[in-house]
Amino acid sequence: MPVRQAGELRTDQHPLRMIAWELTRSCNLFCVHCRASAEYGPYEGELATQEVFRVMDEIASFSKPVIILTGGEPLLRPDIFELASYGTATGFRMVMATNGTLLNEEIVQKMKTSGIQRISISIDGPTPETHDAFRKVKGSFEGSLRGIEMAKRGGIEFQINTTITQANLQRIPDILRLAVDLGAVALHIFLLVPTGRGKELKDQEISAQDYEKTLQWFYEQINQVPLQLKATCAPHYYRILRQQAKKEGKKVTPKTQGLDAMTRGCLGGISFCFISHVGQVQPCGYLELNCGNVREKHFREIWMKSDIFQNLRNTDGYQGKCGRCEFRKVCGGCRARAYELSGEYMAEEPYCVYEPL
Repeated sequence: MPVRQAGELRTDQHPLRMIAWELTRSCNLFCVHCRASAEYGPYEGELATQEVFRVMDEIASFSKPVIILTGGEPLLRPDIFELASYGTATGFRMVMATNGTLLNEEIVQKMKTSGIQRISISIDGPTPETHDAFRKVKGSFEGSLRGIEMAKRGGIEFQINTTITQANLQRIPDILRLAVDLGAVALHIFLLVPTGRGKELKDQEISAQDYEKTLQWFYEQINQVPLQLKATCAPHYYRILRQQAKKEGKKVTPKTQGLDAMTRGCLGGISFCFISHVGQVQPCGYLELNCGNVREKHFREIWMKSDIFQNLRNTDGYQGKCGRCEFRKVCGGCRARAYELSGEYMAEEPYCVYEPL
């Protein structure tokens, strides 16, 4: 058995499983809830092609996470398929978060050739009127549906991502039906985090009570639809899942609950991180705390040694009722929402009705 040298970093304790990489902040839409306040660029200082290659090599030296190519709109980056191809060749599972409006037959073929295995397309309303109100560009709903049709024809699987606010809360069942009708492999729901332009929607956040009811409803749909359902940026779901399973006399296992049994709510800094367009590493895209910059430090050192990441991995450091909660290791609360409302990322989750035992 090899002897570990003094000071050597251990990567087995906190394996990196997924990275969201904002390769450009430029975007062709102007979504009202955008965490990055993205708009048409260009944006200065974005990582160059060779810099991205170097960081991919650094990541691959200790882990092979899923890499989400995101933005902005990643398809606006001219070298996006070169980057995707390099990531695929390096051994990463490459996926892309796109608004879908720029997809055509040629782009879909390039996606396949470069090894992109899945795309996510955001749909925030089941009709042109409701969706376009979020996007602030008329025709974006139809554009996204055309993109989905192109992906289907080209054999690329797609999931739907939906951010829930008061504006679309009552239409979530309709969005779920739309996702099923379109042939999506998954629907991922996000609860609004008021960052970027989303700060202007603070009055559109749903209440803690509606948050709870929505996630309970979401749990009830698991076995009712032929696609994967996942709550993202909605960590309470993983508490609710266990509470409901207990009521039903079920054990939470991979056999009964799939991947939901093996993950937790907030993954930021624990098995997930975000890299910005200028190389800043953050716990997630909504929690804009600088854990280090890949232009200044080796990525592995940032992942293993950042004080912020170390704090996030210590659930005993949670404050308020999150720190007292028996579900803190499977939920964790939304650290970004805590930070936006209190200025302290280890504070208690502000949108939780549950009182710890």
